Amino acid sequence: MTPLIRKGVLLFAGALVIAAAQNVVVANGDEEASKQPLSVEEIAKTTRGSIVVVTVPDREGKEKHLGTGFVVSDTGLIATNLHVVGQGRPISVRTADKKLLPVTAVHASDRNLDLALLQIDVSDVKLQPLELGNSDEISDGTPVVVMGNPLGLEHSVVSGVISGRREMEGRKMLQLAMPIEPGNSGGPVVDRQGRVHGVVTMKSLVTKNLGFAVEINYLKSLIERPNPVPIERWLTIGQIDHRRWTTLFGAHWHQRGGRIYVDGMGEGFGGRSLCLSAMELPDVPFEVAVSVRLNDEAGAAGLVFHADGGDRHYGFYPSNGRLRLSRFDGANVFTWQVLRELPSEHYQAGDWNYLKVRIEEDRLKCYVNGHLLIESDDQVFRSGKIGLAKFRDTQAEFKHFQAAQEIPSREVSTEDASRIDRLVAQLPPMKERVPADLEPLVKEPARSVIVIREKAKALEEQVKELRRVARDVHAHQIAEQLTILVSENPDGFDLLRAALLISQLDEEDIDVQGYLDHVDLMASAIRDEVQGSTDPVELRVALNEYLFRTNGYHGSRFDYYHAANSYMNRVIDDRVGLPITLSVLYMELGRRIGLDLQGVGLPGHFIVKQVIADGEDQLIDVFNDAKILTREDAAQIVQDFGGRKLVDEDLVISPRTGIAMRMLMNLRGLAERKSDNEAILRYLEAMIAIDPEAVAERGMRALIRFNTGRRNAAIADLDWFLQHEPAGLDLDRIREMKQYFLSRPP
Repeated sequence: MTPLIRKGVLLFAGALVIAAAQNVVVANGDEEASKQPLSVEEIAKTTRGSIVVVTVPDREGKEKHLGTGFVVSDTGLIATNLHVVGQGRPISVRTADKKLLPVTAVHASDRNLDLALLQIDVSDVKLQPLELGNSDEISDGTPVVVMGNPLGLEHSVVSGVISGRREMEGRKMLQLAMPIEPGNSGGPVVDRQGRVHGVVTMKSLVTKNLGFAVEINYLKSLIERPNPVPIERWLTIGQIDHRRWTTLFGAHWHQRGGRIYVDGMGEGFGGRSLCLSAMELPDVPFEVAVSVRLNDEAGAAGLVFHADGGDRHYGFYPSNGRLRLSRFDGANVFTWQVLRELPSEHYQAGDWNYLKVRIEEDRLKCYVNGHLLIESDDQVFRSGKIGLAKFRDTQAEFKHFQAAQEIPSREVSTEDASRIDRLVAQLPPMKERVPADLEPLVKEPARSVIVIREKAKALEEQVKELRRVARDVHAHQIAEQLTILVSENPDGFDLLRAALLISQLDEEDIDVQGYLDHVDLMASAIRDEVQGSTDPVELRVALNEYLFRTNGYHGSRFDYYHAANSYMNRVIDDRVGLPITLSVLYMELGRRIGLDLQGVGLPGHFIVKQVIADGEDQLIDVFNDAKILTREDAAQIVQDFGGRKLVDEDLVISPRTGIAMRMLMNLRGLAERKSDNEAILRYLEAMIAIDPEAVAERGMRALIRFNTGRRNAAIADLDWFLQHEPAGLDLDRIREMKQYFLSRPP
């Protein structure tokens, strides 16, 4: 429990009294029990008057940034996200009936929680606050509704469910299974009783039907301890000092704690925006430098020099992970010249990078992190201002901007680095160390800190690399076991053992044999109940009774996409799983007691077929407590999940290799949602171990191997294609890809 949550719990007993003073509506437990669930239409109708549009203008005063807010007090408090209102900008609040409400203050804000409370003038309006619930008590799977203004479509409604809880950057979030778009930010997450349980703050970058909301209890704590800032003062927070800087072409430039930040699209072509310094420049030769960090390496931001105050200037900046020196002769791309563009081993993606340009009479020299990268004799522009630039929709921050005749190099010589490294090696262990031991390093603190941090970073990289090696060794060992298991009996291998090995890819400490022995004991208990019977119906009934009624196994309802539902060991332990994992357990238990149970992979839903000699086969929905399905039931499943009619091929028995592959595909899908390439690679290794002819999976493995730095392993996959020449594959494209991989540094 974080200190903030703990404090919130301690204060909760007095929350109703405080809320009453604020005229905030907080749910009362006795009243909650008597409320009947509302329909989505009823919620939309009853809350519409409490939802507002929140906008801030661009530099030209036009409405640009749009989000959502909602009324939490009839005294004029509007809740929204801090990122919706930003800092240093006028804020507008507009109701559903187009009434503009003047904002008089930012009543409270918290950057870490991304929450803000706006105080509006209520002299001419009567507000209806929404009731605030208790986000600690809302359950996974609860139906909820979100109101907002997605993509500018004001007062839109979308419904979904709470699909989980996540902790992100130290704050507890509700995971929402519903589409969230720009403009939904700041909107309320409302249950079917009309109570607010969260404030929408972000959409998933992986899938469109997933979003996240800050829990409402954080907002209630913020209401209790406001930090009001009058709007006149708010408009000055973070403003660029216009005595020192001139901004051009839009975007939002602001300052905080000695740093300069920029976000939003610039209005120049390619999202270009400039922030030019007013400082007096030294005579040529001189140097200009800055440290820059991008929020996304696909962006671009850095230094400009010889700027004429308009469209003409030079720029040196990272772009898509490479360093560019460009000359900008005008307003559009046809007047821009990329003079040089190079990668650099010294560029630190995702971190601060120190850029420096030395401007000489006949030459430009560009450095990254102390290393000379680009030289140019381009002399089209010979004078002008210096400053900062950003392109595209980049968010960037800058620090240590300076210009001087000569800026001392941040590079530490090889001799100094070796000497300092020796001093560090001679330090006694931490528990024995005294301040005097650090004196040789303190005499030259700048160099010492650089060397020590570089050493720490190198060790951290080595640790990461060793951990990846360990995971690779483990994954290859599991893949080899799967290869042996499947190759010995492709049509009849132990599917339960395969499922446990698949789980062991992630849950390394699984005792596979221990779980197999446990399932054998489960089968023995079922056999004891039937006392030697071989009747297939009686055996199936006993299996169902043991699993679902005696031991409580069931399909996952509330956190369906949790990875544990795909791990057979967790399914056995937790007694909950997906259709396919429960079906595999059911089939393998059945096999151990003499039943012939086969898997059937319907579109979107896995079921089991009991094959009965001299009798009618039965379709079984294991996920739903082993319900017997008719063909019409199966047709409805296919219609619901696949959007089409059932065909005979849908009911064909799945081969065991196909079932194992489908289990791995489920895990791969979860990893893809998280952009976890290391996990994706593990699952692909296992898939190819099960089916070496899996062309699509091998192709994907080549790409993932390359993207995770395993260049030679990726080339080995391409060589496999060239050697085996699988049908339908464009081998010329494979050769081109191989040449591209070979051209990249290892």
